[in-house]
Amino acid sequence: MPTNPHHHQGHHAHHSHDDIDWAEMAAHLEREAELRLPFLEEAAAWVRGLLLEGGWGAETVGRVLDVGSGPGVATAVLAHAFPTAETVAVDSTPGLLERVTVRAEREGVHGRVSTLHAELPDDFGELGAADVIWTSHVVHHIGDQQAALDAFAASLTPGGMLAVVERGLGSRCLPRDIGLGRPGLQVRMEAAWEDWFTRMRAELPGAVDTVEDWPGMLIRAGLEHSGTRTFLIQEQAPLSEEDRAHLHGYFARGRDMLADDLPAEDLTTLDTLLDENSPDSILHRPDAFYLAASTVHTGRRAG
Repeated sequence: MPTNPHHHQGHHAHHSHDDIDWAEMAAHLEREAELRLPFLEEAAAWVRGLLLEGGWGAETVGRVLDVGSGPGVATAVLAHAFPTAETVAVDSTPGLLERVTVRAEREGVHGRVSTLHAELPDDFGELGAADVIWTSHVVHHIGDQQAALDAFAASLTPGGMLAVVERGLGSRCLPRDIGLGRPGLQVRMEAAWEDWFTRMRAELPGAVDTVEDWPGMLIRAGLEHSGTRTFLIQEQAPLSEEDRAHLHGYFARGRDMLADDLPAEDLTTLDTLLDENSPDSILHRPDAFYLAASTVHTGRRAG
């Protein structure tokens, strides 16, 4: 659920080198994206506005790519934002692409939404030209991040725009002191996720160390930096039962994946948060909330 550095373990970057069963996580991915709908809608409107400033109108955009689409929540948002465009959901997991189609039908945009099964970086050449490319927490799954941006830039039509969602701020969903264990659990989890993320990056095929200056990287890809903006996502306590169940899934994955990186006291705290029979479980806590920040970096190809 949290944004980054570990957002990839709960969102929509789907590549074969990961050991995560993305299809199994589909419901979690869809719920997380739905929590972020206000951000997605606001960010899509911002990108549309940047295109307008550059002389485009929403009606002149002919093809939009949502690369790393997951179950298609952002795909549908983009289809609404660009009502005359073909919007293409690109992902490496067929089960998630099936959800894209179902969602598009439910939202009445299925006639303009299509899917493309692709593995990156091998299939960059299969993407085709696009006026807008949206890619969220995907580039950091590719060993050579600069080469990935270069490839995206090469797929843009003249005047087209690339929007890259990366980093931002790690999310929070509990108070600093929750009455269990040592205060500051989520801060320590975030530090552990940073270490996990560093190991993940180092193990990627063709991994290249890169200073992650995203505006500078867009410029090196031959694009004009059009702007960077951070969007706040907030759901106040008390959360719905469905949202608390979503957080339970997040903590369960953290307990599993960070077991070797957290102190025993924190693992015990997590066990209590996960115990559905405990009054202190995340499933029952009235103080659980959701606060995150996502950053979008944009670059335009010269017309």
